[in-house]
Amino acid sequence: MSTAPAENQTSPAPFPAVQVEDIRKIFPPADGTSGEGTLALDGIRLDVQTGEFVSFVGPSGCGKSTLLRIIAGLTPATTGRVLVNGTPVTGPGTHVGFVFQDPNLFPWLTVRQNITFGPRLHASRREWADEADDLIRRIGLSGFADALPHHLSGGMAQRAALARAVLNRPPVLLLDEPLGALDAFTRMTMQDELRALIRRRGTTVILVTHDIDEALYLSDRIVIFTTRPGRLQEEIRIGSGFSRVRNAPEFVERRLRILETLHFAPAENETGSGDPLRYI
Repeated sequence: MSTAPAENQTSPAPFPAVQVEDIRKIFPPADGTSGEGTLALDGIRLDVQTGEFVSFVGPSGCGKSTLLRIIAGLTPATTGRVLVNGTPVTGPGTHVGFVFQDPNLFPWLTVRQNITFGPRLHASRREWADEADDLIRRIGLSGFADALPHHLSGGMAQRAALARAVLNRPPVLLLDEPLGALDAFTRMTMQDELRALIRRRGTTVILVTHDIDEALYLSDRIVIFTTRPGRLQEEIRIGSGFSRVRNAPEFVERRLRILETLHFAPAENETGSGDPLRYI
């Protein structure tokens, strides 16, 4: 596996950027009784290396987003622990950046003010102003830099939320379906921009997505989850020579492999007879 190094990285990190150690998560019964609750994640162990882009793929409800929130410190694990850059996660903090499925922009701030909110608190204007303008241009919001969030479409607001997280330069960036609200063409454009930004900086990224093509296009490694309770079923490593062209034979082959793992591809012994569209 080959990953892009950070701009100022001169030697390998002494430990993984993210260490997930035997995470188990049980949600209490919704009715408030003292029953057993719902087992959402069971025995998750995973290391993510510095500068690596890892995607979580799996059925809805398998705990992908829950694990992302545990890594961020937003949801406590029932057992196990998470370390980010060697430090145990005990709650929310600056150890990660997080882009949610909803934009969560400050409604009283303009697009530019939302995007620059973090840097304005702890950096000089010279350090962030030019980069912010470049990001606004790259995400296609140059004409809306001074607009308030209620003037934006859902996809435009999500692009602003993504730019805000990137501008903060977090050591680890967690993305929970951040491009899901975009139309197909804008989504592919944003995938290109996201990949370029991440590779240039060497940021460690974990992405939750239901879009297999998106995972293949962006990732160094894809982690496939089982149905609930979520367990790690398979890991697919994407080599440095892998073609990111979506209709390339190896791209299609990897896509089919993931579909087969998720039980959405026709079984080989059924393709010659019976209904070819029957799924396993």
